[in-house]
Amino acid sequence: MRNKKLIPFEVIQRAVAGEPEAVDAVLRYYNAHIKYLSMYKGHINDDTQDRLKARLTESILKFRFDR
Repeated sequence: MRNKKLIPFEVIQRAVAGEPEAVDAVLRYYNAHIKYLSMYKGHINDDTQDRLKARLTESILKFRFDR
């Protein structure tokens, strides 16, 4: 049985392949966590949020599955 809280493997594969919709789906999945990490004195720091999203996107595109 599938855990509905996880990102489906197929979406991860497509994101690693560079498909924009899949990368966006991964970013949406982590959006709440990114906002939480971007909090500073009770407010969301937009620069930090943008940097975290860029870093996640970069990491997704660099990721390689072991063969």
